Amino acid sequence: MTTDLTPRKKTWALGLLVAAQFLIVIDSAVVNVALPSMEEDLDFSPHGLTWVVNAYTLTLGGFLLLGGRLADRLGRRRMFCLGLGLFTLASLFGGMAQTDIWLIATRAVQGIGAAIVSPAAMSLLATTFREGAERNRAFAIWGAANGAGGAAGVLLGGVLTEGLGWRWVLFINVPIGVVAVLMAFSMLMESKEDQAPGFDFSGAVAVTAGLALLVYGLVDAQNAGWSSGQTIGCLAGGVLLLIVFVAIQARTRSPLMPLTIFRLRTLRGANAVAVLANMGLLAMFFFLALYLQQVLHYSALASGVAYLPLTAGILIAANVAGRLTTKIGLKATLSTGLIVLALGFLWFAQLRGAGGSYVGDVLGPCIVSGVGFGLSVVPITIAAVSGTRPEEAGLASGLVNTAQQVGGALGLGILDAVAVARTSSVTSGGEHRTEVALTEGYTMGFYVSVGFVLLALVAALTLIGGRERDEAESVVQDEPAGAASPTA
Repeated sequence: MTTDLTPRKKTWALGLLVAAQFLIVIDSAVVNVALPSMEEDLDFSPHGLTWVVNAYTLTLGGFLLLGGRLADRLGRRRMFCLGLGLFTLASLFGGMAQTDIWLIATRAVQGIGAAIVSPAAMSLLATTFREGAERNRAFAIWGAANGAGGAAGVLLGGVLTEGLGWRWVLFINVPIGVVAVLMAFSMLMESKEDQAPGFDFSGAVAVTAGLALLVYGLVDAQNAGWSSGQTIGCLAGGVLLLIVFVAIQARTRSPLMPLTIFRLRTLRGANAVAVLANMGLLAMFFFLALYLQQVLHYSALASGVAYLPLTAGILIAANVAGRLTTKIGLKATLSTGLIVLALGFLWFAQLRGAGGSYVGDVLGPCIVSGVGFGLSVVPITIAAVSGTRPEEAGLASGLVNTAQQVGGALGLGILDAVAVARTSSVTSGGEHRTEVALTEGYTMGFYVSVGFVLLALVAALTLIGGRERDEAESVVQDEPAGAASPTA
């Protein structure tokens, strides 16, 4: 099913949806640079400060699947506006925070809003643009915004924090969010699943609680310890609740997530690749920021500027990836992107702690990794919704977003532990130069990231069809009688 918008209205709709997603992605990174200022102003404890980031990650990862299904059931435009309104309101109150608990609470609400907006926006793209070249071009722009948002967030955070103060990394969302909500009613067409015999409340509780526990266990594992009762209990509890959720879906008459969606080979492959690739991708931003500031001693603003070549590589490659996917297919484009990304990470693993420089150590792998990221993110996004029925667009969008969040949290937890262990080993071995010991940890993290990306490549080669459509079952027809219908 595709909506009957004119080409001009489709262009405006694309711009609005991409801008909203860009806002959501930026907010995952924009606060990182402002953390020292927040710590000083609101008297955070070192452990409490991490929850400015983790609270957003926790609720975003926990509510994505529910947010996607609600978009299918209650209306994609409606949920897009509701989520963006919640995100905007939380940003306003977050910028006004007077205590650490206040700020953390508003960040958690921001994450819930983002978990509603992101799958709704992605499913609106899938139902607005016709499968094939038209949708591929739209997802290329979406992928560019999705990929560049993290890098742009670091730069924007540095500019706002140094120029206007940390509160403006949150206040900046308010005017953008208000304008976007107002524009949505005239630029987006409503669409939803027509037949909704009931709502799977028990499934919604199980999957949201399970994902939240899983993400919490992962993001706090470094603080609590990987072998601690908290970490083991959260991870075990999360997995158990997700098993219960699957059992509920197999038995209920109106499942939140119909298990039949996993019959689509390309969808299964897209989610597997999303988990594995994001296990390495998030660590790239994390380790690079630390290397720039702790080894090369860059300021927050200079670190943000240093990300520009990475951002440029993502933007250019994502634009090319849309056309490549149409021409040579999902598998070829995605595999190429993952190979280039692995090479970029391998180059990053050669970082020097002594005598390192931006031009000699960072610039080249930034460009290569950016190109690999851009070539990968677009076909993953397309594959995630390829072949799904119109009424499953929100669910498919929520699934791949959840896979990315869980993969990122899992990878960062593992790779941070690997880096810390390597740094400690080098230090105990007699290395007294802090920059050298830290760099040894970062490079070890990048080597492990290469392994994750290569596993993602194996998944792409074995689970994703050769062309954009995954056999006959992935051909999405124009809306048949009884399927979701758009309304003005």
